[in-house]
Amino acid sequence: MSSESAPLYLVTPAGPAAATLGESPLWCVEEQALYYVDIAERQILRLDPSNGELRRWAVASEPGCIALIEGGGLAVAQRQGLFRLDLASGDSSLLAPPPYAPERQRFNDGKPDVLGRFWIGSIDDARAPDAALYRYESGRFSQAAAGITTSNGLAWSPDQTQLYWSDTKAHEIYRFPFSADTGHLGERELFARFEPRAAGQALDTYGGRPDGAAVDAEGCYWVAMFEGQRLLRLSPEGQLLMEVKLPVRCPTMPTFGGADLRTLYLTTAREKRPAEELAAQPWAGCVLQLRVAVPGLPPHRLRA
Repeated sequence: MSSESAPLYLVTPAGPAAATLGESPLWCVEEQALYYVDIAERQILRLDPSNGELRRWAVASEPGCIALIEGGGLAVAQRQGLFRLDLASGDSSLLAPPPYAPERQRFNDGKPDVLGRFWIGSIDDARAPDAALYRYESGRFSQAAAGITTSNGLAWSPDQTQLYWSDTKAHEIYRFPFSADTGHLGERELFARFEPRAAGQALDTYGGRPDGAAVDAEGCYWVAMFEGQRLLRLSPEGQLLMEVKLPVRCPTMPTFGGADLRTLYLTTAREKRPAEELAAQPWAGCVLQLRVAVPGLPPHRLRA
């Protein structure tokens, strides 16, 4: 893949707090606020970018991803199942138990589609290729795809005819033909692949592995490259269009927000990073922000 010359982006923290393992940023258009999770600390966070105000809700097990629910509340996909979080009271209620054995797997990346079905991938604690992609609708889960280790990169093309899904451990991003009407997935194909880190290879020469992602209004796929210290914009054909260098080693997932959906927010991680790296990268774990030329799309809501 080759890239065009990229403009210089001003990347700054959106707020002062650093998460241990920040993930699943979610923009609420009505509130003009950003929700996200800290998986390691078992917290849901809400950031008001206008003033930096931060709210937190504790949950009982690791939250992999979140979604707004039609009618109010937040859906939280945790190790122990899918829950509805009442943001006013902080109370949680179970929507569905997990479709896997929670002693060895948990939910990871996920988003609702245009009809309000919640698509959530799992991750295997033992890093075995036993993770899967699940679809939640009508109160239950069904398996839609399988055979990977770390589910990530979930996103749809703007016309909802393609679904993206990645396996971070395999350094691969896949694409499926998608039917919005039925929720049916076609045959999986390789969309993009990146070189794994070789034994003894210095981190500074490693490009990273694909983590969370978002699609913009032109159908381009923005992907956070974990340990690669960069954010990539890929064309709908999988060609590298742009690379944004970052001030932290481990970006985890982008999303679009702001009044015009042209502010790109990016969660990051500091979990298990060397002390010297954290000293040199004080923004590790913070939500980062940058302005981009092409807007994103507002998130869909879960129809629970």
